[in-house]
Parts: sequence; structure tokens; C-alpha cells
Amino acid sequence: MNFELLAPAAALAVWSMIMLIWMAALRLPALAKLEMPAEKSRGGRGSDLDGVLPGPIQWKAHNYNHLMEQPTVFYAVVIILFLAGGTQTDLYLAWAYVGIRVVHSLWQSVVNTIPIRLTLFTISSIVLAALAVRALLATI
Repeated sequence: MNFELLAPAAALAVWSMIMLIWMAALRLPALAKLEMPAEKSRGGRGSDLDGVLPGPIQWKAHNYNHLMEQPTVFYAVVIILFLAGGTQTDLYLAWAYVGIRVVHSLWQSVVNTIPIRLTLFTISSIVLAALAVRALLATI
């Protein structure tokens, strides 16, 4: 089996944990400074903090949430390709997807202008669509 095809998925999982740590390292101290009453700190969601915490702090949280969304399809596609005997092209596409998502994360977390972010998301989506089609073709 071509185990190296699993490396991009493992790398994206590690990147997701890096984003989680970055988010927590900024968000938790900011929350502590709010001195929020206990009744207001129960039952909420992270998105409830939009407008409460500064945007640049929330951007990391938004990106972490994004890494829990579309990349779930990527993980499934990589596993399918791994089991079906993916090719070198699949490996290159998988690494391209991961690279673009990392750049997207950094852009969203630091600069966060929408036209560039949307472009990066669109390119990564096209790469993922190509991988998904290749996974389908490898299994039929």
C-alpha cells in the first residue's frame, strides 16, 4: 500500500491542531479579561463571541471551524484513494490541497481580506473536487 498518500491527511490534521492551539492561546486570555458573569457564560457557542472579542482573535476561531468543515471530505477522499491504490498524481493533488488550506488559514487568521481568502478557498475546492472525482473513478 502507498502509505505516503496518508501523509497529507496527517499533515492537515496536525495543522488543525496548530490552529486550535493558536486560537486557544489568544482567545482564552481575551475571555478572562472580559470578566463575564457566570449566567452569560453558559450554553453559548464560539460564534456568540463575534462582536464581543476583537475580530483578529475571532478570525483564528473562524478558521479552525472551517478546518472542521470541508476538510472532512478531504480525509474521506484520501482514505478512499489510499484503499483504491492512489497514484502519484493523487499524492500531488493532496499535498496541493493541504498547502492551499494552510495558506488560507494563515491569510484568514492574519490579514482576512475576503477576495484573497475566497480565491484560496475556490482553488482548494477545485483541487478537492478533482481528488473526489479521481477517487470515484478509482473505485468504479
